[in-house]
Amino acid sequence: MSLLEDLKWRYATKKMNGTPVAQEKVDYILEAARLAPTSSGLHPYRVIEISNRELKAKIQPIAYGQSQIVDSSHIIIFAAYDSYTKERVEAPFAQQAEERGLPSGFADDYKNNLYTQLSALSQEQQFNHAARQAYIGFGLAVAAAAEQKIDATPMEGFNNQQLDALLELDKLGLKSVTILALGYRDEANDWLVNLKKVRPSHEDFIIKFN
Repeated sequence: MSLLEDLKWRYATKKMNGTPVAQEKVDYILEAARLAPTSSGLHPYRVIEISNRELKAKIQPIAYGQSQIVDSSHIIIFAAYDSYTKERVEAPFAQQAEERGLPSGFADDYKNNLYTQLSALSQEQQFNHAARQAYIGFGLAVAAAAEQKIDATPMEGFNNQQLDALLELDKLGLKSVTILALGYRDEANDWLVNLKKVRPSHEDFIIKFN
């Protein structure tokens, strides 16, 4: 099937049936997120894979009781850098130099200018910049799940501060951005499953300057 057909198939699943998702399919979805592009190649976020039932049960009230948290096979948390340190900006360029066989200072001017710009932002602005990069990977993960015929529920409805505290994300210099629940739809009990997908019309959605 084409990507467009996969996206037409998917929907924000409201009720999952608890069937486990094969790990190789979860890994495929995570790999799509890992391969996502980011601003200046910084990749300023990480993904957290959770399948442990007890931990998911602790997260459910933080997500306002949404059943997909516990009925899913896995939940994937996208967590962004809480700020940009010099080390965090330098690390991707050092990796590029090593893996591409480039001189260690091949991008010093660009890297230093980038750090100057990012460090001039407030910590909240730095996190917001990193979070926008996380959403790129999040979108690709949603599409990859549809390609694998895995149901997925994008979630912003949770208390970020409580989730961060539960997972001790501050120790990793991360803050949660969004959650993707992965599983299989419970067709008999999901009120949304058979409803028409509704989006803005092509004419309303696309603004052209020719």
